[in-house]
Amino acid sequence: MNKISIIGAGAVGSTIAYTLTVQGIASEIVLIDINTAKAEGEALDIIQGTPLCSPCNIYQGTYEDAEGSDIVILTSGIARKPGQTRLELAQTNVNITKSIIPEIVKHAPDAFYIIVSNPIDVLTYTFCKLSGIPENRIIGSGTTIDTSRLRAKLSECYNVSQNNVHAYVFGEHGDSSFVPWSLANIAGVPMSDCAKFFGTDEIVYDDVENHVRTSGAQVIQRKGATFYAIAVSVCHICERILHGIDTVLPVSTMMHGEYGVDDVCLSTLNLVGKEGVRKVNVPLTDEEQAKLQKSAEALKEVIKNLDI
Repeated sequence: MNKISIIGAGAVGSTIAYTLTVQGIASEIVLIDINTAKAEGEALDIIQGTPLCSPCNIYQGTYEDAEGSDIVILTSGIARKPGQTRLELAQTNVNITKSIIPEIVKHAPDAFYIIVSNPIDVLTYTFCKLSGIPENRIIGSGTTIDTSRLRAKLSECYNVSQNNVHAYVFGEHGDSSFVPWSLANIAGVPMSDCAKFFGTDEIVYDDVENHVRTSGAQVIQRKGATFYAIAVSVCHICERILHGIDTVLPVSTMMHGEYGVDDVCLSTLNLVGKEGVRKVNVPLTDEEQAKLQKSAEALKEVIKNLDI
């Protein structure tokens, strides 16, 4: 029996609930939203399909109903509006998170917490600072989604299965993210040799990274929102916590001096499993470490102007 509570029944929260159900990851799902009718409708729509997939009890609930949750997923917050600055969005969603923390932690003190709302790294930092939950149980979904986008693009470039692509995105889930190409390979072949081995053109690293950074905006421009890929990413994290052997994932966690970065949350490699998260401090080149530190400074610049 695995119980997962999702705070926020918008496009992302409801798609996560749907994907958890179809993949059979959870046996009980609570949808918590200030718009109770929306949460009720989403739960009803999903549960009516459960006779044809994995059995699951999914329902609209309150913070009290989150009691006994194995995992709590935070997707609540607002999207950036035209003319709104990044800082304004950050403060608004920090305020929403600050209002949620005491309510949910009171009822689910032993749960793992996955932060999905944007800005993910800032809100993960907020949760670490204010919740009292041990840091190994606080996970920002971070660049897991960016890494998935990167692997999808490299798979396309080299015409190989996505499962053969091993590459990651580090840093902020945002403009200062980067790819540590020194860690990347396809089926064990270093990136510098991939064009020769797979009979394709050489890729331009900067173009690939720009594609990854702008992928979310491209989807939003075409359909108004992104929710399928992030839902699959979050469900993958949930499955690692509940069912899987420890798996290396680029998730956002609090830094304590690793790579010269301290007191900020961003994505590096972590083992994710039944004990939560534990950092895997793989070696980076000097250039890559400098990029990580630059990403950390960009996040700290936002954080220092916020009321957390």
